[in-house]
Amino acid sequence: MQVTEESHRGIVPMNHSNKDGNSSAENGEGRPLIKENVRQPNTSPTQSRERVSQGLAGVRKAAGNNKEMKFTALLHHLTVELLRESFCSLKRKAAPGVDGVTWQEYEDGLEDRLTDLHGRVYRGAYRATPSRRVYIEKAEGRQRPLAVPVIEDKLVQHAVVTILNQIYEEDFLGFSYGFRPGRSQHQALDALSYALLKKKVNYVLDADIRGFFDDLDKSWLIKFVEHRVADPRILRLIQKWLNAGVMEDGKWSDTKTGSPQGSVVSPLLANIYLHYAFDLWVNVWRKKGAHGEVVVIRYADDIILGFQHQADADRFAIRDRGLTFSFHLSPVFIN
Repeated sequence: MQVTEESHRGIVPMNHSNKDGNSSAENGEGRPLIKENVRQPNTSPTQSRERVSQGLAGVRKAAGNNKEMKFTALLHHLTVELLRESFCSLKRKAAPGVDGVTWQEYEDGLEDRLTDLHGRVYRGAYRATPSRRVYIEKAEGRQRPLAVPVIEDKLVQHAVVTILNQIYEEDFLGFSYGFRPGRSQHQALDALSYALLKKKVNYVLDADIRGFFDDLDKSWLIKFVEHRVADPRILRLIQKWLNAGVMEDGKWSDTKTGSPQGSVVSPLLANIYLHYAFDLWVNVWRKKGAHGEVVVIRYADDIILGFQHQADADRFAIRDRGLTFSFHLSPVFIN
C-alpha cells in the first residue's frame, strides 16, 4: 500500500503506430499508445459546462503533478450544473428504485429538484436511500444480486464519480481497463491479443476474485480512498452509500461488507480498492520478483496474467493478497 508507482495517465491502447516513440506497449499492456487520444471531448459548449470542465481540469492537473496530495476541498465541484449533466447521462428507461420515481417523473420540475438536492448535499441533509434488490440470471444458472438505487442517489453518485475520476485517472495503472472513462472490454481484449502475439507469453493464468463486490471490506476501502481524498463531506457521502443497505420484499437488510453491484459509484470504488490491494503490488512484483516477463490485464475483478515461465505463474498463484482467487493456468500454443 505504501508503494508509489508512476501513473500511466489514463493512456489506452490504440490501433495506431506510435511515431514519436514516447510511449510504449508497457503502459497499457497492448499496442503502442497515443497520448492525444486520452482526453474526452466536451460534448456541451455551454458556459456552465466550461466552468465545470475548467474546475475539474484543475483537480486533474493537481493530481497528476503531486501523487502524494490529499484533496481536502472537493465538494464545491459538485454543482447544480454537474447534477444536471448527471441526470442527462442516466438511462431514460432504467428501472426505478424503492421510491418508484422514474426518469420521466423526475424530469418534471427538474431545475427545482436539482436545486433542492444540491442544497441538501451541501447542508448535510441529504440521506442515502436503500437500494432495491433484484436478481439476474448468470450463465451458469446462478442468480446475481443487483442493487437499483433511487434517481437522486444516482445523480449524486454520478457527480462524485465525475469529480473523483479526475484524481484516480492520474493514479490508476495502464493494465486496468474496467469501468474507466475511455476504456472498454474491446481494448482489454486487444491488449490480450497483442500480448499473446508480441510478448514473451507462454502461460496464461485466468484469475477471478470470488465474491469480490459482496465481500469487499468497507473499512479498508475507506482507508484506501483516504490516501487521496481528505474532504470529510465526500468521505461521508461514500459511507452513506455503503451503509444504506438494501430493500427486498419490503424488508430492509444491512450490508456488512461489499459495495452493491448496480450502484453508480461501485465500479470506481472497486477500482480504488484493487488499485491498492492488487495493482500496485503486482506491478512491482512482476518487475522485481518475477524471473521472466509478466503481462497483466485487469477488467474489474477479472484478471488475465501472461507469464514467460511457468515457475512465475506457480509462484504468483500461491501468493496471499487478502483476496480469494479462482485460478486456471493454460499453456499458450500459437502457430
